[in-house]
Amino acid sequence: MPTPVLPRLLLVVAGVGAVAVAYFTAGWRLAVRQVEDESPVARARREMVERQLRNRDVRDARVLEVMGHVPRHLFVAQEFRDEAYDDHPLPIGHGQTISQPYIVALMTQLVRPKPGDRALDVGTGSGYQAAILAELCREVYSIEIVKPLADEAGKRLTDLGYKNVTVRSGDGYRGWPEHAPFDVIVVAASPRQIPQPLLDQLAPGGRLVIPVGGYPQDLTLVEKQKDGTIRQRTVAPVLFVPMTGEAESAGKQ
Repeated sequence: MPTPVLPRLLLVVAGVGAVAVAYFTAGWRLAVRQVEDESPVARARREMVERQLRNRDVRDARVLEVMGHVPRHLFVAQEFRDEAYDDHPLPIGHGQTISQPYIVALMTQLVRPKPGDRALDVGTGSGYQAAILAELCREVYSIEIVKPLADEAGKRLTDLGYKNVTVRSGDGYRGWPEHAPFDVIVVAASPRQIPQPLLDQLAPGGRLVIPVGGYPQDLTLVEKQKDGTIRQRTVAPVLFVPMTGEAESAGKQ
């Protein structure tokens, strides 16, 4: 006697349900196993992305992905590696710091880097921001006024395989006119006012993010329109080391 249609249907649905449950269970077990297999560093980096970035206002999927795999602990001194993924800046020597992960992610998100962009990174420091930009842009030019830091960062980036980053020692206030215009400019030191050379080197349609003023400073986003006009807005209060070199003399005028 043929099986009634309804029971047959129930058997099929029940079978599909069993497969779905098995698939879900296997997937869940795989995810758990992957988390268990993570190294402590990888786990710290993942938790940094989830707690400090995604749970706040960093939403750019490309920025989150890059922050999730660039090895920040290799951009800090050995004695601070246990703190590399914590939510605060760290000293890198010569009176300079590496910014907290959230600030790096926020500034990167604000300039909206695209794969074909040319970026200028002012204040190389340990090279971490340059590495983040290198993952998101076609080429990165990074300037650091403290020569030992520039030399160390250049070697570090080369050793880590970043072939699209060029680092030199120089005064970031002046930018890097030989390679201008730049679609993206990120500045990690605070002048009293936005340097005119950086505005001049910003490409039409380009974005510049920079801390401006005393303490605290205003994190400022500058966008150059296609017709060359400038629009800017204040994003948040921040604390950065002051920009030195020509910026210092300009601030005294």
